[in-house]
This record gives sequence, structure tokens and C-alpha cells, in this order.
Amino acid sequence: MRPGKRKQVDVLEKAIEAALSPGTFISYRAAWPFVDDVRDVVNNIEKISKKEPERAAHLYETFIAACHEKANEIDDSSGDFGMLVEDLFRGWIKARQAANSDPDETVRSLLSWMEDDAYGFCYQLDHLAVKVLDKKGLEAFVRQVRSKFESAPTRDDKEMCFPVYGRGQWGGVLKTLLAGQCNIDAYIALCEKTEIEAKDCKAIAEMYRSRRRHEDALSWIERGLEIASSCSPKSSEEYALRELKRALQVKLGCPGDALQSAWSEFESYPSIFTYKELLRYVPAKEKTAWRQKAMETSEKGDLSSQIELWLENKENDRLVSHLRKATDKELEDLSHYRTEPLARKLERSHPDIAARVYCALCMRIVNAGKSKYYDAALDHIDRAKRCYAKAGLNADWLAVVADVRERHFRKKGFLDGFADIVSGATKHIEPSFLERAKARWLRK
Repeated sequence: MRPGKRKQVDVLEKAIEAALSPGTFISYRAAWPFVDDVRDVVNNIEKISKKEPERAAHLYETFIAACHEKANEIDDSSGDFGMLVEDLFRGWIKARQAANSDPDETVRSLLSWMEDDAYGFCYQLDHLAVKVLDKKGLEAFVRQVRSKFESAPTRDDKEMCFPVYGRGQWGGVLKTLLAGQCNIDAYIALCEKTEIEAKDCKAIAEMYRSRRRHEDALSWIERGLEIASSCSPKSSEEYALRELKRALQVKLGCPGDALQSAWSEFESYPSIFTYKELLRYVPAKEKTAWRQKAMETSEKGDLSSQIELWLENKENDRLVSHLRKATDKELEDLSHYRTEPLARKLERSHPDIAARVYCALCMRIVNAGKSKYYDAALDHIDRAKRCYAKAGLNADWLAVVADVRERHFRKKGFLDGFADIVSGATKHIEPSFLERAKARWLRK
């Protein structure tokens, strides 16, 4: 290159810089469309990966580093930007492998990012890498992580400062990699050096299962369940172990045991999830009888789980009966994810109940003083008013009005809108941009 002549910048590097808008802060609301636009550049790099893997790898490296530069200029509460960085790491690994790059060098770079992860972009990067790395890459990853694990300080060491990744963390990464290799012996040997957990038993059982060694898998499941049973509250690993055990019981010719296990779990925790798990083991000819038995047993469950289960199975009479008995406090304690679709479902068939549910949705917001959600609360109470009118329960509506005015008279931000709903006044709503545009066209 001649003196004074600048190296030509890749056109896609320019696109990376333009897409990331350096110096501009991206708010929470603007984050999703921003990330969507940035993904267009990611897609363009992916298109050249097969024909120009070395160029693609270099672009991915630049992109990953640029995203770290951008991290302080974006509100990534949704996690979309973080997921984009994960995709960049995935693409980078694939491009490096396509270019036949040194796997040890690839792994050194990955570990360097994992150890210096100020923004959490590399959280569980090992789980991603183990799915993408080829055999040589995975072997290199295991070698280097094992070395870090063996040299990492233990809690018994004196005058030590714990690094971001200590012996426990490196042990966890190594287990992920060994499971990816399906290296059962090495995984078990590693567990002997660390504390064995229920999730380790599950991982070992799944490896044995993949090799069709069902008896060995079942033995580790039992060990995992014994460990999990000593923990409180119940862990996700325990549920996963029970599901895996039932699948193996069927393989070993014991479908009745699997069915009884699923039924016991449903009896203890009636929900849409345990019901679907139960149906997996019910013989086709017996589904009607088991369904009736399950619905009767679900009467003992909690209202939140009952709503989803009964709606899914069209048990409307059963649901309505329980809702009529529920107190206002019980309805207010339910998540809006459960009650909002429930209220809309009941508007036509049972407006009296829908009215109470809408009131609960409103009061859930107002009682908590969440002023930024007052618009949603007003929409709920407006729907409640209409449902009370439809059900002919004007006295009940007036009781709600009196209660709200008495308990929330200080919440002016809510009461102004509430007064309009009570009086039936309608606010002037400004036409939308498109409505104004269409009106302008019609005037021409």
C-alpha cells in the first residue's frame, strides 16, 4: 500500500456503523424496530458466509465488537439486542469453521469474551457454542475449559479473590461441553470432583437414553429425584426428571406405571400442563373417562390454574360456577394474563361475571397506584360498566362507583377519567395521521 493511502473499508462495515447509529441513544420503545433494522445487515453478512467465509468472519468480529461499543447507548430491557449479539456469535463460529480457521484460536476468542462480559451478552455462550462447533472445535473447547477448571482456585484457598469465572463456573461450562460430546464417563468423573446436582443426573440420564441404555438412565433419574426431593420449593429439574422417567417406563414396557405417575402429579397440581402430560399416557379408548375424572379432580386446584385448564377444555359451566363464588380480592389477585382473555370470553354469555372480572382488572392497577397504566384501568372499568348494564345490574355498578370514590379519592389522575365514564361523557379523540390524510384527499 502506498504511503498516505488509506485502506479501503468494506461496504458492509460501513453498513454496520450506519445501522448501529453511534452516538444516538435508543430508548426502550425504539429498541425493537432498531434491532429489526440492524438484523438486515446481519442477514446480508449471512448471505456471503458460504462463498466468502473469511470476509464474513471478519465482519462478524467487527459487528460483535461494535455491539459492545453500542451497549451503553441502548435500553435493552426486552433483551432483543442481546439476542442479536448471540446470533452474531453463532454466525462467527460457523464462518470460522467454513474458512477452516484454527479451532484453538476460535475457542480462545470465545473464552476471552466470556471472561470479559460486562454487558451479559455472553451469558450461557457455551450452550450456544456447543450446538454450533464441529468435532474439532468442541474438542478444543473441552481442552481449554478443562485447563481453566483444573487451575481455578477453590473456596479453601487462602487470600483469594474470586474471578468472574471460578472453579464452579468453569465446572458448569465443562459439563455443558461434555454433555454435548455425550461423554458419559468424563461427565461422571467430573461430578466426582464437584457437587452433584439433580440437573447433572438428568444430563447423564439423557446421555444414557440417547445410547438406548434405558436401565442405566432410569437409575440416574432415581438418583436425581432423590436429590431434588430434598430441595424446597420443587425445582424445574424435578418435573423434567419425572417426565423423562415416564417416557422411559413406556420404553421398558411399563406404561401403567407412567400413567399412574402422571395422574399423581395431576392430582397434586391440576393445571393445563399436568393435564397434557397425563393425556400422553392415557390409552386412546379411555380418554373420555380420564378427561371426566381429571375435570372433577381439578375442582381442588387453585383458581388461576383452573381458569386456563377449564377454558382450554370448554368447561364453561364449571368455570362460571367457581367464578360466582370467588371474592373480589381473589379475582384481583389473579394475573391479568389470565383474567383479561377470560373477561372478553364471558362478555356475551355471562356479562355479570365479566363485569366483576373487568372491575378486578381495574382495581389491580389502581390499588397498586400504577399511574402509567391508568389508561388501561379506565378501559377495564368502562367495559365493566357496559357489562353491568347488559346484565341489568345497575345497583351493582353504583356500588362500584361509590367504593372507588371513597377509597381512591386522592388519585386524581384516575378519577378524572373515571368521572367521565360514570357520567357517560365522551372525550374528543384526535383523528389519526392516516385519517387526517384520507380526509385531506377527499377534500380535493
